[in-house]
Amino acid sequence: MNSAPSSSASPAAPAGSSLSRSLTHGQMAMIAMGSALGTGLFLGSGAAIGIAGPAVIVCFALGSAIAATIALSMGEMASRYPVRGGFGTLAARFLSPYWGYLTRWLYWFVTICVTGAELVACATYLTYWAPGVPLWAGIVLFAAIIVGINLASVGSFGVIEFWLSSIKVVAVLVFILIGAFLVFVGLPSSPAPGLTHLTGDGGFLPNGAASIWIAMSVVMFSFGGIELLSITAAEAKDPGTAIRTAARTTIIRLAFFYVLAVGLVVALLPWQQASGAGEDVTASPFVLVFDRIGIPGAASLTNIIVLIAALSAANANLYAGSRMLHSLSADAMAPAFLHRLSPRHVPVRGIAMSTAGIVLAAVLAFTGAGGVFGYMMSLVVFSVLLVWALILISYISYWRGRDGQETFRLPGGVATAVAGLVGVVGVFATIAVVRDLQLAALVGVPVVLLVTVLYVVVVRHRIDPAATDAAFAEAAEAEAEAAAVR
Repeated sequence: MNSAPSSSASPAAPAGSSLSRSLTHGQMAMIAMGSALGTGLFLGSGAAIGIAGPAVIVCFALGSAIAATIALSMGEMASRYPVRGGFGTLAARFLSPYWGYLTRWLYWFVTICVTGAELVACATYLTYWAPGVPLWAGIVLFAAIIVGINLASVGSFGVIEFWLSSIKVVAVLVFILIGAFLVFVGLPSSPAPGLTHLTGDGGFLPNGAASIWIAMSVVMFSFGGIELLSITAAEAKDPGTAIRTAARTTIIRLAFFYVLAVGLVVALLPWQQASGAGEDVTASPFVLVFDRIGIPGAASLTNIIVLIAALSAANANLYAGSRMLHSLSADAMAPAFLHRLSPRHVPVRGIAMSTAGIVLAAVLAFTGAGGVFGYMMSLVVFSVLLVWALILISYISYWRGRDGQETFRLPGGVATAVAGLVGVVGVFATIAVVRDLQLAALVGVPVVLLVTVLYVVVVRHRIDPAATDAAFAEAAEAEAEAAAVR
């Protein structure tokens, strides 16, 4: 059955367990931007440039197309059913309770890894000014900031994240404008290179056509976070309108920012220089551009921006992880104590549990383990590709029985979703040649097996279909109330 149940069929939510619907569409779009527009662009793009050279532009264009398919298919479903748990609850309805369970736990795993990875980046950026500060100390410092923000009301969180993301958006726009000026006009001390760097140093494809495919395993990390559009639906003031607006604007902004910004980086510097090396903060292609051009103070200012970008992404992912645990608990797929909210309607216990990735990152840094960011990034890519595949499969099932009440539709419908699924599978296939993904699979596969065993032994006997019905009924009621106000 592919329709929402009536409210009369659903049990009332326990007192103190209902999330507050107070996010505007602007805040929702910026929260999704806050998660997606982070370290993947500002630091991780260097690794992708090192693999594909100037052809990394093609990688980001393809990545934008795949991400757009996921965001819009998810947005169509969420605009019709703005349920708590987002795409995980939708998978439970349109596929099966098991797939809804697995999708949500996988995504929680994604969020804790992203949160940890972004805070590693924040601490690394801090060493640009304070090289004597241990990495673990920086992680703890920035963790305290984002935990404090998340413990505030969702309205306060939305305002703070809106402004943090706005700083990033403005900074990228300024970089694009300055970068275009430097590429085509130049400065007295730095003549305009034009597009010569795109074809010099071995040509546009210095490492061959296969490098585009291999680099996609890094590039797709950059788009992790678009799923937040579906998660925030449960706390939107006007879900249908907000999701429609947020889905369209988010994917347009991301495609524009990623393709143009990375294109300007490889136009301004020879690709071997732009790729950088290791996890040193000066390896950020954006910092390198201003370091090499020699604009006074520009590299430090850029470093501030990339630090804010990583902090914002960590903040947004901690939010997403806590909400995912809340929805799992509501559907008896996680311990019941995680369903209780604070007087401010914040899942405090879910926030505490979702700091697991921060603790792991801090411990690895404290013990002196190398490559912490790279390990966590690979875990994210492995897991998020599985989540995206399940989102698209859920959409295909949803599409067969849609009732026409969605506020917008994915252009091309199921054919576009299938094309996106092929793209996701193609990126996942890089596991055959990318060592970091192979290492991630050594962790990711056991995690999938573990949660599956827990489902078979424990969870499936506790699931009450009425819980999913209640989520759909609450969403329908919220939509009706919003429609009455319009």
